[in-house]
Amino acid sequence: MHTVVVGGHSRNIGKTSVVAGIIAALPQFPWTAVKITQHGHGICSASQEPCECAIDLPDCPFAIDEEQDRDGTSDTARFLNAGARRSLWVRTPQGALVTAMCAFHQAIAGETHVIIESNSVMEFLQPDLYLFVLNPAVEDFKDSARRFLPRADACIVWVPDQPACPAELTSFIRRRLESVESV
Repeated sequence: MHTVVVGGHSRNIGKTSVVAGIIAALPQFPWTAVKITQHGHGICSASQEPCECAIDLPDCPFAIDEEQDRDGTSDTARFLNAGARRSLWVRTPQGALVTAMCAFHQAIAGETHVIIESNSVMEFLQPDLYLFVLNPAVEDFKDSARRFLPRADACIVWVPDQPACPAELTSFIRRRLESVESV
């Protein structure tokens, strides 16, 4: 299995657009796309309000859902719309991603190319490529981002009116994945 992880310094900085751009720019790879969301105390980590990403299942401290709607507006639907074969949404309480890792590995077993939007998954994976998104318009810099930034293979400065996966980035990713596949 070949894995690409796309992380970034904060929320709402363009990570989903970069993932969708990579999927669209490299259709020769049969992508399974994964979005990992961690929430705190029943509150969405992105909006800071109660939402469907907050799970409240006492017997199961995580949820893994497979997106089916290619025409939807969710991040996982955007991955399918960009050309992903499969799209998964992994949700856990903040700091509890470890509880989902066994089921997550089972969910992606047999896949050849997995692209994951997350910083925290870097604690559990050694991907073939870790891309780090920076958005100069957002000052916040998450602790998890600081922790994993030194492991980044490349940093991407997100500019909303530019291509999500410019030609140089597409070539870089293609070369890296092809070199890993030839080993």
